[in-house]
Amino acid sequence: MVSQSTEAKKKGIVWNVLWKEEDWWAVWLGFFLILLTIIGVLVKPTLPSKWGREPGEGILSSIPLDAIPGILLTGLIVFVIFAAANKIMGRDVGRFATGFPVVFLLAILAYLLGNYAPLRHYGFNEVIWALVLGLLISNTIRTPAFMQKAVLTEMYIKTGLVLLGASILFDRMLVLGMYGLGVAWAVTPVVVIFMYWFSQKILKMHENRGLAITISASTSVCGVSAAIAAGTAAKAKKEEITLAISITLIFTVLMMIGMPAFIALVGIDPIVGGAWIGGTIDSTGAVVAAGAMLGPEAMETAAVIKMIQNILIGVIAFCVAVFWVIVYEKGTASGAAIQSGPKEIWVRMPKFIIGFVAASLVFSFLIPGTAVDEHLGVIKGYRVLFFVLAFVSIGLESNFKDMAKMVRGGKPLILYIIGQSFNLILTLIAAWIFFSGRFFPPVF
Repeated sequence: MVSQSTEAKKKGIVWNVLWKEEDWWAVWLGFFLILLTIIGVLVKPTLPSKWGREPGEGILSSIPLDAIPGILLTGLIVFVIFAAANKIMGRDVGRFATGFPVVFLLAILAYLLGNYAPLRHYGFNEVIWALVLGLLISNTIRTPAFMQKAVLTEMYIKTGLVLLGASILFDRMLVLGMYGLGVAWAVTPVVVIFMYWFSQKILKMHENRGLAITISASTSVCGVSAAIAAGTAAKAKKEEITLAISITLIFTVLMMIGMPAFIALVGIDPIVGGAWIGGTIDSTGAVVAAGAMLGPEAMETAAVIKMIQNILIGVIAFCVAVFWVIVYEKGTASGAAIQSGPKEIWVRMPKFIIGFVAASLVFSFLIPGTAVDEHLGVIKGYRVLFFVLAFVSIGLESNFKDMAKMVRGGKPLILYIIGQSFNLILTLIAAWIFFSGRFFPPVF
């Protein structure tokens, strides 16, 4: 029997999540950098500049000798803030310190290659090169063990997204969000229901219901987070959740590379393409990476839609829990499941979204207009750097051979392919309706 004190503790607010969870640290780090920028302590990061624009403008012009101390200082600043966060979260800072210089060096190399003007003109920017360099290492010599604690994909990307909020003024975010609801919230539930129906009626996955709903949620909402949330709500086996995550990881990398290329090839409007990417690719980091390949406005659109979709993680998990109780557990605990609803939704909702909205509010209403552009230059510099670090990390985490081994053929793979195909078609239609400018005023 559970004691009253233990029960009370369970029902109370757990405050230590504010400094123990990565999601909250993305908010704190983002606002710490914003504060340092506003008071004038933080200056624009020193990074490689463009080269190859004129004959004789070689690679050395991208990093002149007098820029090297600034680049090293930039690396030190980034290292200190993420090392401090890792220390407070109880992680191994020593191993982070060993691996971070190499990850940062790869990011600088990505900037060098991405700033070569002739190739950059065709879209080969630092984002693409960061991903390519990471993939080359991971799929040839493999990512060394000493680097792995510095491969913090989610932390880099979430902190960058909080900083991105400062660049999207609130009036634009409201319009993007309003249109984004039509893409994310209208399509996502339809895809979840369709995939689960397909798994039971067509594929006959009656013995693997937990796996089926886990794949459905991870495909339609947000990859890993949604798979864990929905899988837990449906009491799926650990290996079923792992399998669902493995399938989505493989296709996330493929879609991150393939969708921007397809959008450019067939001439889809970049804003529509960004909305399409935001509603279909399963990982927030991959969404930002793919959107950035189409341009800054497409990236903003993709990021906002993905964050709106992320809010559904808790809602979907709660609905799955209630459905499982009523249908498969014959309502024996429906009251408890329903009572835990608001708390479940709050716990599952990614907290960096709060930081993103708050940053937009600060720069929309609290910062004088004359100072916004000056501050945004500094913030954008660090935001892009965090994205590049995240894309290097995505590449370093993505070994195609290992991921292929985890994916068993058959019904789970068929479910994902059919469901994602349906998702792609439905989301493209919604993106065209809301972002093409034919039915609603254009956002940009």
